Amino acid sequence: MKQVLLDTNFIISCMKQKIDFFEEIHLMGIQILIPEEVRNELIKLKRDSALRLFEKNKFKEIYLGGKIVDNSIIKYAKENPEVIIATLDRGIQNKIRNKKMIIRGKKKLEIR
Repeated sequence: MKQVLLDTNFIISCMKQKIDFFEEIHLMGIQILIPEEVRNELIKLKRDSALRLFEKNKFKEIYLGGKIVDNSIIKYAKENPEVIIATLDRGIQNKIRNKKMIIRGKKKLEIR
């Protein structure tokens, strides 16, 4: 089964644009991975609506390790080239070769 790892900025952007990313990703037949570190960032940013979404939806929580979340995501992506990375962060996108999930036209998720 394909897997997609969600970054903090991807989750926040989807929520701002009212994209039901959990539903769309599940309809694509892809398992969602959310790093514990991303969940902690959302807690620090007080993104309670995102945290409530986590309670209602299925996903697999993983632990990346490392102190800087972006660097941990890059390391995980390099170690797992088959995993799709959902991020809008150009720094991460430019450092990995994995497929990426992006928001196209502020309404639709796309893998490229």
